[in-house]
Amino acid sequence: MRVTILAVGRLRAGPEAELVADYFTRFERTARPLGLGPARLIEVEDRRGGGREAEGALLLRQIPDTARLLALDAGGEMLTSEAFATLLRRLADGGQRELAFAIGGADGLAEPVRARAAQALAFGPMIWPHMLARVMLAEQLYRAAAILAGTPYHRG
Repeated sequence: MRVTILAVGRLRAGPEAELVADYFTRFERTARPLGLGPARLIEVEDRRGGGREAEGALLLRQIPDTARLLALDAGGEMLTSEAFATLLRRLADGGQRELAFAIGGADGLAEPVRARAAQALAFGPMIWPHMLARVMLAEQLYRAAAILAGTPYHRG
């Protein structure tokens, strides 16, 4: 199952971009034997200043046609790492070939993106910077693969 992270804004060269790349590499190495991956990041940017609605339209255009969309939203469901791993396994075993995650900009996700999403997930009750959210999601993808593979990376 291919995984796409769709995010508003562009990561500059630096620690966040390095972490995303590192976790994607780890995910692909661990997840491929499990039928998961590859993972990619698609970043969109509204240069005209149209706000959340314009960003949402850009995100919607980038969703792969056959993808199940999960929205990262502060009001979404909070899962444990194990439950997240189980979700990925269930989707892949159920024949889902593409999975996409949407991360909004500083003002969150537009309603049409939330409406298109099959599920909304949150990293907890705190609000995280949208640039850091993609790092956290990349790490959780790797952690989920590690859990499913039974590697020692994940320690509860």
